[in-house]
Amino acid sequence: MTDTLNDTASPLSLLLSRRSGSAKAMTGPGPDAGQLDTILKAATRAPDHGKLAPWRFILFEGEGCSRMGALLAECVRADEPNAGEERLRLERERFLRAPLVIGVVSRVREAIPIPEWEQILSAGAVCTNILIAAHALGFVANWITEWCAYHPRVREQLGLKSGERIAGFIYIGTPALLLEDRPRPGLENLLTRF
Repeated sequence: MTDTLNDTASPLSLLLSRRSGSAKAMTGPGPDAGQLDTILKAATRAPDHGKLAPWRFILFEGEGCSRMGALLAECVRADEPNAGEERLRLERERFLRAPLVIGVVSRVREAIPIPEWEQILSAGAVCTNILIAAHALGFVANWITEWCAYHPRVREQLGLKSGERIAGFIYIGTPALLLEDRPRPGLENLLTRF
């Protein structure tokens, strides 16, 4: 791991080597304060028509991960009264799988000239920038949402307002296992010419 961006790697080699690592197979260390600052600054370099910053961040570290796990277990207990202890344990530990989780909140402004779809895409670009920045710093990251991104009580407890939704929870850490690349789709199946 490096404390600064890997100057020997070209931007293209970073893009071509980036891959997700399972949140279940992460360990510490995670980014320190300076690295986190770099990752978030890179995130804000995403395309943003109208300079709206139609996104914001929620950080989950340490005790915050445990508090989120307690909230998730409470939601499951309320929604599934017969949920077993194993299921509740899984929820209590969900946000403990990695040393850092960044919640990216998409926040759409309505009744303005900038289309809502472009604002949503901007939040997606923010998530991608986080993945690439984490990779450039030598970490592994995983962008997922799971049920908790959509649960009304979780949304309320996270302070989501009207027009806001979770674009993703991005888990960042050190891979506990060797990462293997997965097959990528062939361009011949994705490309047409007009």
